[in-house]
Amino acid sequence: MKFLYRLLPSLVAFWILGQAHAQETATGQVVDKIVAKVDNNIVLESEVQKTYLEALSQAQQGIEAPTRCTVFESLLINKLMVAKAEIDSVIVTDAEVMVETNGRFNMVMQQFGGDESLLAEMYGKTADQLKAELEDVIREQKIVEKMRKTITEGISVSPAEVRAFYYSIPKDSLPLFTSEATVGQIVRKPETNPQVREQILAQLKQFKQDIGYGKSSFAELAKANSEDPGSAAQGGDLGFFRRGELAPEYEATALGLRPGELSDPVETQFGFHLIQLLEIRGTTFNTRHILRIPKATEQDVQKAERYLDSLKKEILAGKIEFAKAAKEYSQDRTTSDAGGFFTDPATTSNRLSLRTLEDPVLYFTIDTMKIGDITPPIRFEDPREGTKVRVLFYKARYPAHKANLEDDYEKLKAATLRRKEDEVLSKWFVTAKEDIFIDIDPTYDRCDALKEK
Repeated sequence: MKFLYRLLPSLVAFWILGQAHAQETATGQVVDKIVAKVDNNIVLESEVQKTYLEALSQAQQGIEAPTRCTVFESLLINKLMVAKAEIDSVIVTDAEVMVETNGRFNMVMQQFGGDESLLAEMYGKTADQLKAELEDVIREQKIVEKMRKTITEGISVSPAEVRAFYYSIPKDSLPLFTSEATVGQIVRKPETNPQVREQILAQLKQFKQDIGYGKSSFAELAKANSEDPGSAAQGGDLGFFRRGELAPEYEATALGLRPGELSDPVETQFGFHLIQLLEIRGTTFNTRHILRIPKATEQDVQKAERYLDSLKKEILAGKIEFAKAAKEYSQDRTTSDAGGFFTDPATTSNRLSLRTLEDPVLYFTIDTMKIGDITPPIRFEDPREGTKVRVLFYKARYPAHKANLEDDYEKLKAATLRRKEDEVLSKWFVTAKEDIFIDIDPTYDRCDALKEK
């Protein structure tokens, strides 16, 4: 079985915005249908079609083109993993899902200039509806990732296995990789001035006082003032979390309260919170909060720009290497440990197609640069933390080429590992399918998805 055809992360936002739309004929008749049931989970024909088309676009980037049956099997197995995760108590927290959903949805909104009406006009659904659907997709994706990790834990490959895998591919079947680049960044988050922070602290203290005197309810204040899009509409209610799942400062403060008690304002990486402990149940606890995020002023942003401009001059003068500067001064944790360089999440290589960069502004900026260039400080919006500033470094470019061991070892290593994992997952599938109810529509009987391959 060609197991679990993998979708690139960039697919999620694209896929969900079209996923819920059933295919229609010219007369408007809905032709979508359920093509498989896996316990309480379903696979739609539209899912198969959209995932198949996306997989074909990936094939143009050097990934083997799948068949429709391969895609159907992958979706079927994903649903099986979700069903088995419930039986095996493999859990993805609401916090994990919420954080990624907000980040990805905000990225989509940026492409529409933050205009929810334009988004609704494009996709025929409100922003809230689309966000809820995106949340469902991300939840399933994270469950599948966690199940796969659980099943394949401890698997590794040696250099000899990578070479054997490479030489097993016929030369005329070696994948063609598009042109690639190595790109780095150094990011600074503007420090908000003390006056803004004091204003927020004063506001939250006033909220606490108003709630205590019965002038306002917590839920009303949260709905009107909280800047946490995931909980504001629910009156700030976050639901139950286990210990260790929320920001340490938030959790320590919450668990130091009595049920119903309000905290003083507390700061985390997300901003300032006014917290109320609602209930402790075993090893979980439920809270609600009002989040206020300090906004950088124009002066704060300019200060960060001057900082990066000075650092850029030191790099160009040879006083410090870019990678060293990124490790020491960049405030982006996803790239600073790698010397500031973007990496392909599938291979950890810093040679990547520019398509892998999900931010279209970043893509077009790099497209105008020359090798060795460092940009002036550029402002950008972080979906979670607001305005930031960065400089970009275009280190190298690699022309399109057929896969080879010297240039593409990390990609080949990742492919070898996937194949080894797939063998383990195939064996798991044979056993797991016996524990779950599966019903396949006759139109996909030809795929023999339930037969051992």
